[in-house]
Amino acid sequence: MEPALDPALEPVAFLLGTWRGEGKGTYPTAQDFSYLEEISFRHIGKPFLIYTQRTTHPVKGFPMHAELGYWRPQEGGRIELVLAHPTGIVEIEEGTIDGTTIEVATTHIGKTTTAKEVSTLERTFTVDGDVLRYEVRMAAVGVPLTSHLTAELKRAE
Repeated sequence: MEPALDPALEPVAFLLGTWRGEGKGTYPTAQDFSYLEEISFRHIGKPFLIYTQRTTHPVKGFPMHAELGYWRPQEGGRIELVLAHPTGIVEIEEGTIDGTTIEVATTHIGKTTTAKEVSTLERTFTVDGDVLRYEVRMAAVGVPLTSHLTAELKRAE
C-alpha cells in the first residue's frame, strides 16, 4: 500500500513516476554522445522525493552514468537537491519551482580525491503533460559554464 503524499510534495507531485527517453551530451573536452535514460521519482510519505537516474548506450546498451539522491521542496517555491554520482562527485543544488519548471544551481560540490574537477552545475527541468525536458549546464576541468546535457523523456509509469 502506497503511503499518503506528504503535503510538502504537492508542488513537485507532477514529477512522480518513471520517465524514459533519449538525451544528447556535448562538452568542449569530450566527443558528442547520445544516450537512453530512465529517471524515477518516488515518495515514501516523507517531505522529499527519492530520485534515481541511469543512462545507457543507445546501441550497445551498456551503462553510462547514474545519479541517486533526494529532491526536497521548501516553502516559498524553493527546492533543494542532494545528489551523488559514481564518479566521486556529490552535489547540493538549490533553486526554484515555478509551476512545472524547476531551476537549480549548485551551492556546494564535494569530490573524492580522484574525481574530476567540477566547479558549477545548473539544471532546468520542465514538464509539459507527460513530457519531461531538461538541460544540464556545467563548468569543469577549466571550462566555463556551458551546456552539457539535454534530454526529452516521456512518462512511462
